[in-house]
Amino acid sequence: MEYRYLGKTGLRVSELCLGTMTLGRETSEKDSFSILDRYVEEGGNFIDTADVYSRGGSEEIVGKWLKNQNRDDYVVATKVRFPMGEGPNDIGLSRKHIISGVKESLRRLGTDYIDLYQVHAWDPRTPLEETLSTLNDLVREGLVRYIGASNFKGWQLQKAIDLSKQKGWEQFVCLQPQYNLLCRATEYELIDVCENEGLGVIPWSPLRGGWLSGKFTRDMVKPPENSRISVAEEKGYSETWDKYNNNFTWNLLDTLYSVAEEAGKTPAQTAINWLLNSRGVTAPIIGARTMEQLEANLGSAGWSLTKDQLDRLNKASELFVSYPYDIDAINQRTKGRE
Repeated sequence: MEYRYLGKTGLRVSELCLGTMTLGRETSEKDSFSILDRYVEEGGNFIDTADVYSRGGSEEIVGKWLKNQNRDDYVVATKVRFPMGEGPNDIGLSRKHIISGVKESLRRLGTDYIDLYQVHAWDPRTPLEETLSTLNDLVREGLVRYIGASNFKGWQLQKAIDLSKQKGWEQFVCLQPQYNLLCRATEYELIDVCENEGLGVIPWSPLRGGWLSGKFTRDMVKPPENSRISVAEEKGYSETWDKYNNNFTWNLLDTLYSVAEEAGKTPAQTAINWLLNSRGVTAPIIGARTMEQLEANLGSAGWSLTKDQLDRLNKASELFVSYPYDIDAINQRTKGRE
C-alpha cells in the first residue's frame, strides 16, 4: 500500500483508510482484531472511528487492539458531535461537549493523544469561534495532533478555514465527506475548497452502502435479503432501495460492471480505485463487516484504471448540473473569445 501526505501536512497516511463503524456492531471483537491485523499486514496505518459508533464500542475495540501495538505506528482518527447520552450537553460542538468527548475518547482508545480529531458535522447552535478555539486548545495541550471536519457544506468549511486563519488557530487539515460514483455533488464546491486550501479528502461510503459492491442488477425487484439496503429504510440509512432504484443507477452499474470486467477486478475494487484516481482524494475509507469484505476492498489499491475507463465512469456517473455549478461549462465555451 502506498502512502500519501494528508493535505498540506507532513503526516503520511496509507492510501486506504480503515473505517471501523461496524466494529462492535456487526463484527465481534475477535473478528475485529483479525480485520485490523490483516489491514496492517497490507501496510495500512490509518484507522478511522467515532465516539458515536456503537456508543463508544468501536473506540473501545480499537483501543484494546492498540494495547498490543506500537502506538506511534498508527494514525488514529475519531470524531465528536452526535449524542453520547441523554443530558442536554451530551451533544453538539460546545466547549463543554468537546472537552468531555475528547477525554472519553482518549479513555476508550487507551491512548494519551488522538492523531486526527474531527467534528462529525456542523453545529448550528454553537458559535463557530467556540468550537474552533476549543479544538485549537486541544492541539496546544497535546491531546490532539491534527483537526478535521466531516459532513460540512462548502460555505461552512470555507468559513471555518478563514476564521482559523484570522485568529491564528489550528486549521482543519482534512475533510471527510460522502463521495462515490453515486454521490458526485461533493465536487461542486467541497473538492475545490479542499484543493485551494490544502485539505486532504478522506471519503466515506465509497461503495454507497453496497450499491457499488456488485450485488445489484437491473433485473432485481427488491434488494437481496440481509443486505444493508434491505434494512436501510427500517434503520434510517440514506441508501434506500426506493432512492436508488432508477435508470441513472442501473446505467451507471452497467458501465461499472463492464469496466470492472475489462480491468479484471470486482465492481467494488473498481469503484474504490475510481476514487483513488479522483482529484483531491487522499484515502477512501473502506469498511468491512467480514474478512472477505476486507480482502476484496484491499484489492482496490496497487493498480490503476486506464484513462478511457475513468472517462467512461465519469460520464456514466455525471450528474445533471444547473446554475451556478454549470458556470465552468459556460466559461469553457467562451474561452478565447474575450
